Amino acid sequence: MEFDNNKPIYLQIADFVCEKILRNEWSAGGRIPSVRELGADLQVNPNTVMRTYDYLQGEDIIFNKRGIGYFVAEEAMQNIIKLNRTEFFSHQLPMIFSTMKALGITFEEIKSQYEAFLQK
Repeated sequence: MEFDNNKPIYLQIADFVCEKILRNEWSAGGRIPSVRELGADLQVNPNTVMRTYDYLQGEDIIFNKRGIGYFVAEEAMQNIIKLNRTEFFSHQLPMIFSTMKALGITFEEIKSQYEAFLQK
């Protein structure tokens, strides 16, 4: 995994974990790699993975069974979608609007491009 300097590594790892869940590679109720395992796989400090897991537990995406490991929460999919929608509407969409304004792009142009995209 290659990391982007513009976003904290623990959040990039959270995105990686969420992607695995969204693709059903890690299913609800299933065990996920331990902090040490994921740290070794991604070649990052286990403390960084621990920070990721703490964050994901706070978002009710994973949970810890003490002494056993970390597992995907039953409601993980819905919580990931909710989290991604919040991120989109609060951060990405305002940047898109700013670019649209600067380039003089109308909603009609966006709509036609979106409709063409859906036809693919």
